[in-house]
Amino acid sequence: MSDTEGAVGVAGAMEIDEVGDRAAAIVRNVETVISGKRDAVTAALTVLLAEGHLLIEDVPGVGKTMLAKALARSVDCTVSRIQFTPDLLPSDVTGVSVFDQVSRRFEFKPGPVFANIVIGDEINRASPKTQSALLECMEERQVTADGTTYHLEQPFTVVATQNPVEMEGTYPLPEAQRDRFMARISMGYPASADELAMLAQRETASPLDSLEPVVSLAELRAMIETVQRVFTSEPVKGYAVDLARATREDRQLRLGASPRATLQLIRAAKAHAAMHGRDFVLPDDVDALAVPVLAHRLVPTSRAVGGHDHDGGPLIDQIVRRIVGETPVPVGSARRE
Repeated sequence: MSDTEGAVGVAGAMEIDEVGDRAAAIVRNVETVISGKRDAVTAALTVLLAEGHLLIEDVPGVGKTMLAKALARSVDCTVSRIQFTPDLLPSDVTGVSVFDQVSRRFEFKPGPVFANIVIGDEINRASPKTQSALLECMEERQVTADGTTYHLEQPFTVVATQNPVEMEGTYPLPEAQRDRFMARISMGYPASADELAMLAQRETASPLDSLEPVVSLAELRAMIETVQRVFTSEPVKGYAVDLARATREDRQLRLGASPRATLQLIRAAKAHAAMHGRDFVLPDDVDALAVPVLAHRLVPTSRAVGGHDHDGGPLIDQIVRRIVGETPVPVGSARRE
């Protein structure tokens, strides 16, 4: 056992300040590989600490997979990668039962989904049938094969990347699958200075090759437990519910946020508060995560979508921001009394 594992313990929460310090260490570590994308890195870590799943959507070549790998390598835990392709089968993801000639019985061989962090690269290039293999894993943290249920080790997070649906060879993610992702983020193109730095940094080797973990698995579990204990007042909970209900009643939206979205918005807000050294959630935490947590779940009306892509793209982000601006912020202390 390492010194850090001994200090934190195998189980149990840590002090809120320690969560902020270790979160900052992870962000710095990832930024040695991904520069100029602090918002994306922070959002990815927020999802990890909230025990959610992350969808990184953007055009090819902007660092989606690199971000997923850098985050995974910053924590000393089990990591697997699944390259989604049109011929990938559900059993290639979850595992398969193989007949053992010695024991004369079928034995289950776990698939790559049995890891703490699962990187699903280009998830929307697999068929909808294969995509659906992740539904049970992501929601219930378990795999059912041949009538037997196998539980996944905690924590369990899927970090998936996908290209925009207008790219060739892609399948749109079903609404049920999109709803299981806590947040969706985009990388965007780098600034000129960051792109020049990247050229110099990766001229001879990838910085990912030398990236070392800065947080142990025991520490990550302690950080997650601390996040779960962050206090959320009734007015702040009510504020999150009001935002979700507003999406269901908005005339520009055909499908609003689900109750699962409300729950995950609060969980993400707790992680956001803990990363900023607070043991209570503010409405500002909810506001900061409204777009990444809610936007990918919403479906605009055909009249509203206009020239945007099938799920609304930037239009949905604008609608969520408008709803946040129009929803009254709760009055009163968010602190624990």
